[in-house]
Amino acid sequence: MKKELTKEQKKEAYDVMEMWEDDVLQRYPENQEKAKEEFRNYDAPGIDTVKQFYKTNHEFQTYDFVLGKEKQYLSLNMREMKLWDAVEFLNTLVDDSDPDTDLDQTQHLLQTSEAIRADGHPDWFVLTGFLHDLGKVLCLFGEPQWAVVGDTFPVGCKFSDKIVYPEFFSLNPDSTNKDYNTKYGVYEEHCGLDNVHMSWGHDEYIYHIMKDYLPEEGLAMLRYHSFYSQHRENAYDHLMVKHDHEMFKWVDTFNKYDLYSKAAVPPNVKELRPYYEDLAAKFLPDTLKF
Repeated sequence: MKKELTKEQKKEAYDVMEMWEDDVLQRYPENQEKAKEEFRNYDAPGIDTVKQFYKTNHEFQTYDFVLGKEKQYLSLNMREMKLWDAVEFLNTLVDDSDPDTDLDQTQHLLQTSEAIRADGHPDWFVLTGFLHDLGKVLCLFGEPQWAVVGDTFPVGCKFSDKIVYPEFFSLNPDSTNKDYNTKYGVYEEHCGLDNVHMSWGHDEYIYHIMKDYLPEEGLAMLRYHSFYSQHRENAYDHLMVKHDHEMFKWVDTFNKYDLYSKAAVPPNVKELRPYYEDLAAKFLPDTLKF
């Protein structure tokens, strides 16, 4: 396993994650009439950071890179942890310098899951909300932020102009590779998303960690919650089958809780922990492989 990050590196990773989430909120506001400046806002350097993030992401998320990361991580041999140990491990990414929140990662996860629970959704849905960002432990395994967060998209075929900052894909060698730069690339029409390799990040990682334990609807939420070019822009219908579209109804339902559940008052972790420990015990083994 790679050497764990320094405190400064953890803060940098946390800052990039928060800026990316803010950027998504500005691109896809809950209320389309709401002025952009009413959302969490960063000054120009923050915007420049997001732009630089996507420049790097789009340059290096190649088909071969993704296959290499799948080989590296999907054997799930990085670490074994109990669920709450994994959550507390992720908490080390909290950044005291964040301008808008002093929430640790547990509180952020609980805000999402508690909003889901308040609306009366099934227990597996609530647990999915609690788990959805746990794959960000990749940062703590030494992965750069551009290989952990950010909008996800298929690799091995032409990059859609509906992906954020599509101009940066000109830096990606796959964009000039005749095997990958056509509409279908290495895939076939309506091959189904199970047969498509997505850009590498926390979504794909947590999906594989949980794929034997949650219903397929929950797994779709985990795997595609950052796939905005599809569930907001419908850019990859040509690769999807009917079943994918059925699953994306659940992804769309989950998305509002992922994006719009932040609140000023943090959840009480101590009070809620017993409920989530019992909930996890219904679906998950005592120890998880990461």
